[in-house]
Amino acid sequence: MSRRLLAVFVAAGAAAAFLWAVREPAPPRRITTEESVRLAGEFKKHLKAEWAAEGRRYEPGAFPSDWAWQQRAYPYGKFDFGQLKEAVVQAQAMRMEARKAPAAMSAVWEERGPTNIGARVSDIAFDPTDPNVIYAAMASGGVFRSTDGGYTWTPISDDLPVITIGAIAVDPQDPDVIYVGTGEANAHSFSWFGMGLYKSTDGGSTWEYSGLEDTRYIARIVVDPINSSRVWVAGTGALFGTNPERGIYRSLDAGATWDLVLSVSDSTAGTDVAVDPLRPDTVYAAVWERVRGLTYRRSGGVTSGIYRSFDGGGSWQELTNGLPSGPDVGRIGIAVSKSDPSVVYAIYADDPGYFAGLYKSTNGGDSWTRTTDGDLYGLFSSFGWYFGQVRVDPGDRDRVFAMGVPFYRTEDGGNTWDDVSGIMHVDHHALAFDPTDYSRIFEGNDGGIYVSTNSGDTWSKRYDQHTNQFYAIEIDYQNPMRLYGGTQDNGTLRTVAGDPDDWERIFGGDGFYCIVDPTDSNRIYVEYQYGNLYFSDDFAYSWDDVMDGIDSGDRRNWSTPVVMAPDAPSTLYYGTYRLYRTKDGGGWWNAISGDLTDGDAGGNFGTITTIAVAPTDPNIIYVGTDDSNVWVTLDVGASWTRVSAALPNRWVTRVFVDPTDRSQAYVTFSGLRWNENIGYVYYTSDLGANWTDITGNLPPAPVNAVVVDPVLTSRVIVGTDVGCFYCDDRDGNWILAGTGLPPVPIYDLKTHAPTRTLVAGTHGRSVYSLNLATLPGVASVPTETAAGVADLGNHPNPFTSHTTVTFTLSRPSDVSLEIYDLAGRKVKSLSSGHRAAGSHRLTWDGTNEAGRRVASGVYFLRLATGDGVATRRVNVVR
Repeated sequence: MSRRLLAVFVAAGAAAAFLWAVREPAPPRRITTEESVRLAGEFKKHLKAEWAAEGRRYEPGAFPSDWAWQQRAYPYGKFDFGQLKEAVVQAQAMRMEARKAPAAMSAVWEERGPTNIGARVSDIAFDPTDPNVIYAAMASGGVFRSTDGGYTWTPISDDLPVITIGAIAVDPQDPDVIYVGTGEANAHSFSWFGMGLYKSTDGGSTWEYSGLEDTRYIARIVVDPINSSRVWVAGTGALFGTNPERGIYRSLDAGATWDLVLSVSDSTAGTDVAVDPLRPDTVYAAVWERVRGLTYRRSGGVTSGIYRSFDGGGSWQELTNGLPSGPDVGRIGIAVSKSDPSVVYAIYADDPGYFAGLYKSTNGGDSWTRTTDGDLYGLFSSFGWYFGQVRVDPGDRDRVFAMGVPFYRTEDGGNTWDDVSGIMHVDHHALAFDPTDYSRIFEGNDGGIYVSTNSGDTWSKRYDQHTNQFYAIEIDYQNPMRLYGGTQDNGTLRTVAGDPDDWERIFGGDGFYCIVDPTDSNRIYVEYQYGNLYFSDDFAYSWDDVMDGIDSGDRRNWSTPVVMAPDAPSTLYYGTYRLYRTKDGGGWWNAISGDLTDGDAGGNFGTITTIAVAPTDPNIIYVGTDDSNVWVTLDVGASWTRVSAALPNRWVTRVFVDPTDRSQAYVTFSGLRWNENIGYVYYTSDLGANWTDITGNLPPAPVNAVVVDPVLTSRVIVGTDVGCFYCDDRDGNWILAGTGLPPVPIYDLKTHAPTRTLVAGTHGRSVYSLNLATLPGVASVPTETAAGVADLGNHPNPFTSHTTVTFTLSRPSDVSLEIYDLAGRKVKSLSSGHRAAGSHRLTWDGTNEAGRRVASGVYFLRLATGDGVATRRVNVVR
């Protein structure tokens, strides 16, 4: 139902619903990029209403993470945290070893941006002695430090085993002491897990583990403003399931040891801590009952509430006078006024996640009254479990900020409220006040960091933020400096000039697959969630819906795969639970398969997750599904063979076909082993009839992407949840691919054959690229120049229809000029015989000896003379 509504809504209105069944649809509606953003928002609103009518909960903030969780938890619906830790530790050790190897150090990843877009910020803290020094905790990108008031930022936590951050605190007595809590506590259905608390005593230059690994997610850290040895931490515990290591922790020795001082139940998280700044023995704590599974969410309960301690956390009493109670009490945030600590504020969500009130106490929590908060009714939309932050201006007890989807402020203690979001991105999570000027505020949200110098009247964006979460990436083949990608909460982005700071948003929604026609850079396909596909033929200035023929009732994945045929840019393939093909660029689609899954298993399972077309034989197409099926057709869908009987029962993330050999392919999987001897990477040399597990020593973490080196095609490269790795000759001996890549999940990999460039889309630290020729291992294919030969080359390169080959001889010689493919097979002879000294020109029309056009790919010019052999790469694009 929701998928049908989605497809109808983003087309041309109600009448468009009838076009799915007709062969000649009306001309598609053309929209602008701005309208695409609006359409995505309208889809969410209508989907929410539809789900409510069906008794289901619409969770827009959770959707991406449900998808991420589902693929990693399939088929058992749970995680083995011990195995995740093993993978993280192994990857960390491989990174440390790589830094000691001179050969590995020669291969260094280059950051490609964007740095001018920004992504989710979970916490912000000031240096108490220098307001130009600010720390920002990124939800999945680590800790960044600015020393110039937020204009430039440097990552300082990349040596940690995980860099998903929930909270940060600076010691008020010693600014060199910083605490960082890993694991983002804003409860996405798959917030990336943490591995405890880390402490720095040198301003973030180095870090030491400080315990609390089993808390998994840390929501708040507070250091006693008078006694630096006393520290409190709100630990939320496992996101899915229950565990006893949740609640409020206290250390009396600056993090050396910890005691769980407030534990309500194994399903009740610690979500906030606030301390009376004048009498720090008075501590307030918020706890939240929550349990999450693959198909359900309980976002509240009777154990949710606020507690107070008068002895620094040794004993606690629950505060109930005037506060909500009962089974629907959800996430809670608290704040104490610095200028008048008797004034305390608390913000409430309910279960399932709507705003449930902002309360105020003027007697230190003894009694509470609800503020006049009617204007805040829609503050949390329907996912209040994602927020829970309230802040008080340190110099004014009546100036309070309430944070949710929008950003609200009161100047009169809660009697009236104004939306002061201004230019800021939506979804607000972090706020910090300049310790020397309280009107200067730094704010963090899903779009990065903003600053106000007038207590929130106006805002300006801070840039140099290296933190976007990419789902998929694309390289413009003709202009490889141009990179594209789909991102979480920031739509589809691109850079035209190739600079890290010149990215722009070209389409709305959450961005996923993106395709640039390799023969025409103006032709671009993009999609947002659940496969809503659009096309532009004017370099993304306007867009057409291109979904006609695809049944709106088909099950579709959150990240619906769509790929272009290597031999014909007007032919594309699109996967629901069956495979569709268009031969006219998206004008009309036809199904070329039946259901390739095991059927509708509920929870949106039973969808195609990956499609791969053989570059050297476009009749061969592979399909992988979320329920472990891999299929191949040798005749463009006329018949299909399931080839996954011997493969693991896990979510298929990618199938990749060798660029030079139609018979060779790779398949990768997500999920964990659970005492099963399964692999994550498999190889076939016979079209899937047999598979070889080449996982070898790869860290046991989900694998999200796979490619091969376009020159050394026996070199396999994978992107995993714990980094990027490669192996030569498919031998299972995996090596960390280069240095300088942060420890974040790699969601997508692409290569550009002519420049031999690898591009990685990370889910937390934007995009990076690597020169594959710098990787140690098997020697790179050389480019040779023979004595007596100069200027061997061709133009254009790459080419589509023909290219002109030029070379110069310093003296007369017998000459043989031939074309070879990457496997070393001769494709065509261009010239043979005696040539005079001087310049020579020949033309290759891209055909083989039989006169048939060769497939797209990398080929070699080989010029043999009496003085030796010269070679040059040439690239064919169809």
